[in-house]
Amino acid sequence: MTTLENRPNTALLVVDVQQGVVHEAHERDVVVANIGGLVEKARQEQIPVVWVQHSDEHLVQGSDEWRIVPELTPGDAESLIAKNHGDAFEGTNLETTLSELGVGRLVVVGAETDACIRSTIHGAFARGYDTTLVSDAHTTGDKSQWGAPLPDQVIAHTNLYWTHQSAPGKTAGTVETKAVGFGEPF
Repeated sequence: MTTLENRPNTALLVVDVQQGVVHEAHERDVVVANIGGLVEKARQEQIPVVWVQHSDEHLVQGSDEWRIVPELTPGDAESLIAKNHGDAFEGTNLETTLSELGVGRLVVVGAETDACIRSTIHGAFARGYDTTLVSDAHTTGDKSQWGAPLPDQVIAHTNLYWTHQSAPGKTAGTVETKAVGFGEPF
């Protein structure tokens, strides 16, 4: 039901699952395994997998921390989007890539929940994409020393408000990994 014309396809958007981003993330191994399962499922169903990789002064391009976690490997034919801002659409070629793939519906996974995931799902939805967040396939680190809630609370809150997100002509929501069916509405 996307508001984007002639964009009937779905893509799995894997955001910032990089060594330095998820090293100490909440339930890191479970989340990475869930993402890995979704990547394999998307590939089996011939659904595009689009990878997003952040870099900045703390996450230097080419460094070990910048690399995608070793459990996940982008395919040679899969798009890799380099970004420098929270929203994966800002200052990148993500929109062009998704347009070329005919994508109007995104299934989003990755890190960090309270930064790049939130920015990207809002950015996608505002741009007209149907945007589904996989509730058990995104994570964040502990920022409570700076006054943030604990990671499980950040994740739960994000899942709660995204479940009830709405706007005319497009859909949003959450789904658990086990319920993801790329060819069907959630």
